[in-house]
Amino acid sequence: MADPMSEHPDPSSQFVQSLARGLDVVKAFSAERPEMTLSDIARVTGLTRATARRFLLTLVELGYVRSDGKLFALTPRVLELGFSYLSGLSLPEVAQPHLERLSGELGESTSASVLDGDDIVYVARVPTRRIMTVGITIGTRFPAYATSMGRVLLAGLPAAELDAYLATLRATGFTPSTLTDVGALRAELAAVRERGWTIVDQELEVGLRSVAAPVRRGAVVVAAINVSTTTGTSSLERLTDEFVPALLQAADRISSDLTLVR
Repeated sequence: MADPMSEHPDPSSQFVQSLARGLDVVKAFSAERPEMTLSDIARVTGLTRATARRFLLTLVELGYVRSDGKLFALTPRVLELGFSYLSGLSLPEVAQPHLERLSGELGESTSASVLDGDDIVYVARVPTRRIMTVGITIGTRFPAYATSMGRVLLAGLPAAELDAYLATLRATGFTPSTLTDVGALRAELAAVRERGWTIVDQELEVGLRSVAAPVRRGAVVVAAINVSTTTGTSSLERLTDEFVPALLQAADRISSDLTLVR
């Protein structure tokens, strides 16, 4: 196997080769290779056994790798290496790669939003095609009650805040399907809270369907993500059977990453 160092950029006068090779050892571990012998690591990294052994023993000493004398594996302490980066990220920066992955998996547009007053505000988005007559960009606002992300966010409000919102709500019907009755909306939000996701079918615009799930920091709902599609390309059954599981997994991954963000 060729030495992985050949894949590094041309070294400058400030390039520390030993550091680069030590990182190669860390990156050699993966979901497919959670535990490896010294010979395995030498083969994967292209290092000699003696060199690989020195790096491994150093990483063991520092607490980033554990060994039973034969097999080596990373320890949870390696998460510290990424914490400083993650802690400096904003919600959109954390969510964006997960939205891109979700969009690629389903072939549909994905978005993230937060609640601002009575509206949702888009803070991240991966469009695949234009699905509304109104273009959606970062900063676009829609009334929360008529959107899937809005209902997820409203369902996550403390009871007193939700009561205050509903007490002043004057809902407008965007389509014949828009839910405008306050009592019915309250019941729907209770169902959303219990279910953990929601589908909104042609309530904001005819032909538009979307499914949304909450993003949490700890127990608090701080954002929502959705997958948007059209009636012509996705049935309600597809949204329930295919979109919902993938959406919930993405929301969980974003929520998990947010625990590392200050």
